[in-house]
Amino acid sequence: MYGWAVGDMAGLFPRPRAVVAPGAVHVPEWLPVERQRALVEVCREWARGPVPLRHTVLPGGGVMSVQTVCVGWHWQPYRYSRTADDVNGARVADFPDWLAELGRAALVEAYGEESPVGTYAPDTALINFYDGAARMGMHQDKEERSGAPVVSLSIGDTCVFRFGNTENRGRPYTDVELASGDLFVFGGESRFAFHGVPKVCPGTADPATGMSRGRLNLTLRETGWGV
Repeated sequence: MYGWAVGDMAGLFPRPRAVVAPGAVHVPEWLPVERQRALVEVCREWARGPVPLRHTVLPGGGVMSVQTVCVGWHWQPYRYSRTADDVNGARVADFPDWLAELGRAALVEAYGEESPVGTYAPDTALINFYDGAARMGMHQDKEERSGAPVVSLSIGDTCVFRFGNTENRGRPYTDVELASGDLFVFGGESRFAFHGVPKVCPGTADPATGMSRGRLNLTLRETGWGV
């Protein structure tokens, strides 16, 4: 109607942190550009293998539009394993200690003194790459045996993140604009809320982050699957 795209006015107005639902917290611009760029570089290394970035094939034969690579544990619908038996049978890259520390820092930022940081031990990361046409349907993260919070980091193009309820894929839900550097944490009452990405906004990435196009999303999780 007005001739501008989402993201054109980024930076003109402050985006305050928000509690989207009990236990679900959005912290805009949490990651500085330099840290975003470093994460992009290491994600590119992981994308080359030992298990490469790929489109996940669903049990019914459908193919996800996002591309995924995992570290620590390999996710495939709907379980975790140490080896990517649905790709090339290789063992996934190890989950680094520095990434766990980043996850714990994210919990402190989101929850403050109420953060369960002392017991939080993320051991896997699902890294999703969205091109301009990619979407993620409403789903729950429930393959984990742990109910610890999920930490989500966004780099690159802005997206519309739809955060729903714990009962079904429909309303009520809240649409949140996640831009590069944003942190989103969901745990507690909202740990098993349905969520998805109905839209990515092409052309909103800052090349200084190392992402000239597309959106990179890292979700850190505690699987509870042991060794």
